[in-house]
Amino acid sequence: MALQIQAARLRTHVARILVAAGSSTTEAQQVAANLVLANLSGHDSHGVGMVPRYVDAVAEGGLKPNTGVKVQVDIGTLLSLDGQGGYGQIVGVQAMEMGIARAKQHGSCIFTLAHAHHLGRIGHFAEMATAQGLVAMHFVNVLSRPVVAPWGGGDGRFGTNPCCIGVPLAGAEPFVLDFATSRVAQGKMRVAHNKGERVPPGYLIDEQGRPTDDPGVVVVPQPNGLFGALMTFGEHKGYGMAVACELLGGALTGGGTWHRPADTARSVFNGMLTVLIDPARLGTQASFEAEAKAFVDWLRQSPPGAGFDVVQIAGEPERRARATRERDGIQIDDATWAEIVQTGQKVGVTVS
Repeated sequence: MALQIQAARLRTHVARILVAAGSSTTEAQQVAANLVLANLSGHDSHGVGMVPRYVDAVAEGGLKPNTGVKVQVDIGTLLSLDGQGGYGQIVGVQAMEMGIARAKQHGSCIFTLAHAHHLGRIGHFAEMATAQGLVAMHFVNVLSRPVVAPWGGGDGRFGTNPCCIGVPLAGAEPFVLDFATSRVAQGKMRVAHNKGERVPPGYLIDEQGRPTDDPGVVVVPQPNGLFGALMTFGEHKGYGMAVACELLGGALTGGGTWHRPADTARSVFNGMLTVLIDPARLGTQASFEAEAKAFVDWLRQSPPGAGFDVVQIAGEPERRARATRERDGIQIDDATWAEIVQTGQKVGVTVS
């Protein structure tokens, strides 16, 4: 079973809970809007289902409401920033706004962001950049219970470590590639577990390192107290990308890497390396626009393969989902909704 709820109502409920958990009204509304946008985009794993964990993280003291980004180093086109444990939806946007301004001024900007609480859907930041005509590249690590196994390994050693690339396309919506380096996002396993669904082969190993189709192995402790793990996408290739994200998003930013036993903390911290480029300053703007359009047009001329209606590029499924879900409402499974209601009760908010 699932509840169908309109986006505006969902934003209101989430914002009320976050205010009760300690956020200012402005912060709560911005975080709520970001989470609901993830649901609208079809990425329920990064949507309002995160609210219970956020409220727990605030109670633990790891997530710090009403905290902004701190500038550590500023040499114009290179910035080192610290999120100070603030909401990723807040400090991530602040970091992007600074980086975008510098890229527009100088033609490019590289910035690191350390100690941000869960940044959420990284595609949001790429969309901010492409809306300003900028190319964006993001490499992110995850400091939380390690849920992804290394290629050839039998237990979780790192996080879902996303990578995201956004490219503006003249006269068209941008190309926005946003993916976890795990075969599937951890949050999607939470959603599948809440719905009582199984998952396809090749996604998971259980707590003994054996293949399984039960998403619960990475959501709840198994009888021996251990967890299973997600697999990387593309076998050794996705594993290599995951390690790169840990080294760039974690080690290089100063936010740190994961190299200790798992704990039960609810906080999730991200480090992010971002590269922003203004094509207008490269001297290749005209050819960039023409060649990008020609290539995308060429892709679309491919006849649809079996089981497909049309050839798409990254970013299009999300935009289509937004239009549909904004009109029809967002489906929230009963288990996730019950968790949100219970979280509201924890902070004295009635959600109905």
